Amino acid sequence: MRLAHLSVIAASSGLLLISSFPGCSDETRNAEQTYQQFCVSCHGENLTGGIAPSMLDEVWTHGGTDAAITAQIITGDPAVGMPAFGEVFSDAQVRALVVYIREQRSKHALNPPASPKPDANQIVTTAEHQFRVEVVTDEVDSPWGVNWLPDGTLLITEKSGDLRLWRDGKLSDPINDTPNVDALSQAGLFDAVAHPDYQNNGWIYLSFADLQTKLTGSRLSLTKIVRGRIEDESWIDQETIYEGAEEHYPKAGGYHFGSRIVFDEAGYLFFSIGDRGAKEEAQDPFRPNGKIHRLFDDGRVPPDNPFVNQPGAVPSIWSIGHRNPQGLDLNPRDGTLWATEHGPRGGDELNQIRPALNYGWPLITYGMNYNGTPITGETARAGLEQPIHHWTPSIAVCGIDFYDAHQFPAWSDNLLVTALADRNLRRVVLDKGVFKSQEIILQDIGRCRDVSTGPDGYIYLAVNRPDKIIRLVPVD
Repeated sequence: MRLAHLSVIAASSGLLLISSFPGCSDETRNAEQTYQQFCVSCHGENLTGGIAPSMLDEVWTHGGTDAAITAQIITGDPAVGMPAFGEVFSDAQVRALVVYIREQRSKHALNPPASPKPDANQIVTTAEHQFRVEVVTDEVDSPWGVNWLPDGTLLITEKSGDLRLWRDGKLSDPINDTPNVDALSQAGLFDAVAHPDYQNNGWIYLSFADLQTKLTGSRLSLTKIVRGRIEDESWIDQETIYEGAEEHYPKAGGYHFGSRIVFDEAGYLFFSIGDRGAKEEAQDPFRPNGKIHRLFDDGRVPPDNPFVNQPGAVPSIWSIGHRNPQGLDLNPRDGTLWATEHGPRGGDELNQIRPALNYGWPLITYGMNYNGTPITGETARAGLEQPIHHWTPSIAVCGIDFYDAHQFPAWSDNLLVTALADRNLRRVVLDKGVFKSQEIILQDIGRCRDVSTGPDGYIYLAVNRPDKIIRLVPVD
């Protein structure tokens, strides 16, 4: 911890005057308050500049990277009247201030590009392709997941608990007799995925929030995965694949469920569980939350799972240190597993998932708490994985899909990434596991929750507010 007091830094030279300010190293200081107390007199109320230059343009005397901004805050620059705050702020406070600056730059960026707001009659032009947007159906209620059956039927999950089918241009009524689902807060019915051998066995897997009652009588929703079949518009033959136990979730809240599902080519089932609001438990192998898991398709634990021989550990764990992974997909070209996860305020992440690795939450993060208070000053630490890419400010990253169809050939092998807060769909270019670039290909169509490539090669999106399923259709 750095020193908590600072005497007079400057007098009549126009520099910021701070006189014996107690509590400057308090970890609970809000980043916006920190800026207003220490930075506003020079850099302006909205970072537009005053005595010191604007921080909203691209002119940075000492560089505009996170590291350069951090160093400038800590060491200052007496030559231009910038005080050093290294003995005033903790590392965590410095990091929170950097995130705050990034957020304000994003909100007030100079000359932002016009955001396309397409409808069915408008052609959207991107760097590689043109397309139009078609509404598949607007008769859905908070769609959460979209995935496909081999015959071209679209599986649609609704947060409220309904599973619906879209085929032959028509939306079915909710399937009868699906599991009871807790839909309060961020709970609900999450994903629906067909077994790789669906044509022979008919299995469909569901992930959802299963409502339990604690011994104290209070509510507790636990992630549950079941499989079943659909016959005559009804859910039958249900089997439990995974369910948590109350003792595994001593601090669970009603949010951060994660709960995407994906199968690999070998038939292993991968699924995500968020930290459930108990961030410290993401580091605990004795808890299932804040983890990516792997099971056989019938719920058995593979004997080569990384924690299977550690006494007391949750044997299904594949990787640890995740906050809220709501995107999960396999790269069909090389079989690698990828996840996107919501950061706090800043620090949304794209990760390549490997067994036994620790992805850092909450020991390292590029974000801060929603109220502007810092979490930690560390963005990296030995033994903890760095994200392939992070979005700071947050875009509220959600479902993902590797594009591997023929309708948009220039996007082959690109990763499609949805964003809730930014209300857009992005195309991320990767090269041998390295982030190369991204392009916003659809903006302001609604809160983009999930994305899936259809057997027709079109790109389908689950959108909230307004609730609908849309698709991107190429224009010659």
